[in-house]
Amino acid sequence: MHLFTLSKSSIRNLIAGATMLFTTVPAFSQVITPLRYTCYQTNTKLVIDGKLEDAAWQQAAWTDDFTDIEGDKKPKPPLRTRVKMLWDQQYLYIAAELEEPNIWGRLLQRDTIIFHDNDFEVFIDQDDDAKEYFEIELNARNTPFDLFMPRPYNEGGHALINWDAKGMRTAVHINGTLNKPTDKDKSWTVEMAIPFTALRLLNVRELPLNNTVWRINFSRVEWDTEVKNGQYVKVLNPATKRPVPEHNWVWSPQGVINMHIPQKWGYLQFSTQTVQPK
Repeated sequence: MHLFTLSKSSIRNLIAGATMLFTTVPAFSQVITPLRYTCYQTNTKLVIDGKLEDAAWQQAAWTDDFTDIEGDKKPKPPLRTRVKMLWDQQYLYIAAELEEPNIWGRLLQRDTIIFHDNDFEVFIDQDDDAKEYFEIELNARNTPFDLFMPRPYNEGGHALINWDAKGMRTAVHINGTLNKPTDKDKSWTVEMAIPFTALRLLNVRELPLNNTVWRINFSRVEWDTEVKNGQYVKVLNPATKRPVPEHNWVWSPQGVINMHIPQKWGYLQFSTQTVQPK
């Protein structure tokens, strides 16, 4: 597969508004311990429809609610976000629930910069080397943005946007209405089936064993919006006429506004114990 790279300057221009390249010096010292999640196997076939109604999902535990990317020094997010995971011999399954009273999404083309919409993001580093890792994003329209990073941006890394998670299946369910400001929505839910074959690295066993540990984190990008001419639009800074900075809510806090520090991500521990649907 031919992969192309964007120049560092191009990447910076594309994604300067989100959690890519910049860091923030903490206002006070805080000790952040990466969170941990145990992922159990399922022996039942999951229907990837975004509804999370499969019996196996009912037995899987939710993560802790997301916090601000910077940790406790920032207020608790006003909207709940949480994740659960399962796996089998083919896929890593990820489910997410995002509370949202105003569900919107514009982008429809794969591998556009999806976090220009509100989105849900997954970051995976299988061998905990803080080098090669994968990123997958979805908006409420189920439009994917998937890429591979040979190394983080702060180490000279370039996003390989032409990488695709081959065989990945995703779905989004809207508990409300999309792009309709005249009502209030409840949430949108995401469901992913990511093939282990799509995440293959030369130095990593394709299928996890019992107690295999990966580094993983999840992020939610949330923009402040208002309604103009019957449509959701981003709130602008009066001085700059540019959108006010987005909110970045994550599972395991980074301590800085930068998701691309893999050594700060949480831990995903695989278990061969099977969830037992009721």
